[in-house]
Amino acid sequence: MRLSELQHKDIVDLNGNKIGNIIDVKIDETGRLVSLIVEQSLKGMFKFNMKNSEFEITWDKIEKIGVDVILVRQI
Repeated sequence: MRLSELQHKDIVDLNGNKIGNIIDVKIDETGRLVSLIVEQSLKGMFKFNMKNSEFEITWDKIEKIGVDVILVRQI
């Protein structure tokens, strides 16, 4: 799977709530994908009040990569 394919998938928690979208990845010195950098999905005014809406999801939190979504455990 290519990074460009991952970026088009929504990040969703086990309850079906959309968490955000991938904006970057973190790779270790061996070239292994360590984590996804996600831009949080915010609605309404909250988006303007957030200084940093990015966060990291480590690879061990990913339950499944589906056709349209990436399912993650609680972060």
